[in-house]
Amino acid sequence: MAVRTRVTDSAAGLPAPALRPYVRRYLGYRYLGYPPGTHLGLPSGWVTVVVSLGEPTRVARTPGERTTAHPALAGGLHTAPVGIAHDGDQYGVQLELSPLGCRTLLGLPAAGIAAAVVDLSELLGPAVVRDLPERMAAGSTWAERFAVLGEALGRAAAARDTAVVAPEVAYAWRRVRQSGGAVRVGALAADIGWSRRHLTSRFAAEFGLTPKDAARVVRFERAKSMLCQPARPSLAETAAACGYYDQSHLAREWRDLVGMPPSAWLAAEELPPVEAASDPR
Repeated sequence: MAVRTRVTDSAAGLPAPALRPYVRRYLGYRYLGYPPGTHLGLPSGWVTVVVSLGEPTRVARTPGERTTAHPALAGGLHTAPVGIAHDGDQYGVQLELSPLGCRTLLGLPAAGIAAAVVDLSELLGPAVVRDLPERMAAGSTWAERFAVLGEALGRAAAARDTAVVAPEVAYAWRRVRQSGGAVRVGALAADIGWSRRHLTSRFAAEFGLTPKDAARVVRFERAKSMLCQPARPSLAETAAACGYYDQSHLAREWRDLVGMPPSAWLAAEELPPVEAASDPR
């Protein structure tokens, strides 16, 4: 049997200044010739927007679930992996959207799509999304493709009059993010001047996760990012750097959030991590 030549092409880019309060970065990827399989979309502190520039993205939220195909999709915050079936070829752009910008760019709070994957046309409208993959694919560089996506999101945001996130809730999210998931919920509530129960209720109503689960996801995301780097630290070093009690604590959290320990995920994942693209910052 002929061996397919592997092609690996990825890039990261910053959004236009008007979008930077909401969008962290764009990640472009093109992987060809890899073995067919199921890539795991792991929990993240970002709402994920994906536009496929090849075949539609096929997603299953639970093992054994029938996949749904999306030319463009948005995935909310979640505490379990999402299965992405592929034939060895992947080509698209992923956007990392702050949950604080979900109302502005997608027209609803992040809680509205928590633990879900929805077609982007349901949020931005068919007229905005219909020809978006084709127009992006026509770009000759990643920067041109990123610009087409940014322009579409900018137009959608400009046409929408949305409520802002409550200042106390926005502050709580930023503290969770800035602390790397280390902030204590009780201390955070006291800092805001709310009860722990009230903070948890308001936070979950906006983001779809409790502050405690958001902190777990942010801590996990930091660990995953470290393990995706070429100069990978040891699991013990990663656990210490990310605020886990020890390596066993890290492994337990990975089993809960991914379904397997980090060593098993690293061995099973065939496609290169998109996160390994050069960060523009």
